[in-house]
Amino acid sequence: MSTKYKATTTEDCYFITITIVGWIDVFTRLNQKQNIIASLQYCQEQKGLEIYAYCIMTSHIHLLCKATNEIILSDVIRDFKKFTSKKIIQIINDEPESRREWMLEYFKKAGEHFKKEQQYKVWQNGYHAEHIFSNKFIKQKVDYIHFNPVKDKIVTLPEDYYFSSARNYAGLDNELTVILLDLF
Repeated sequence: MSTKYKATTTEDCYFITITIVGWIDVFTRLNQKQNIIASLQYCQEQKGLEIYAYCIMTSHIHLLCKATNEIILSDVIRDFKKFTSKKIIQIINDEPESRREWMLEYFKKAGEHFKKEQQYKVWQNGYHAEHIFSNKFIKQKVDYIHFNPVKDKIVTLPEDYYFSSARNYAGLDNELTVILLDLF
């Protein structure tokens, strides 16, 4: 099995992207974004995930993070994806969602090849991890994360996007505590 774009160490920091199958815009709903925030908080508190930067876009999540407590980041991300997959489907089923039928059908079709009893596939395979190797690379990735909503014309300034660590770095109210890097 290839280790390219996988977090294979316990002590290193990675830039990762986790994407919904078919790039479906699941995170246009506040309840879905809050689910991701709560799940990331759980990973921070219970699994030793250190987050330095993040952004929840409509169909994917960017993180600059590392695992601590001798837990491999790939295990943390695996558990995060497994839990949030179930929770995303539950929210689609239980709360108002105008796209419910076609989303569930899409996720069901994406999971048809599974031999297990898993009915839906929500996340794409993998998580595209890039090993952080320098301060310049960190700055580049943090800027990429923070300017993603600006590039998509969701906001004008990075700190205006509520579900991004750009707010943490600007000293504004935020949903998720991150470890601020002193590179800026």
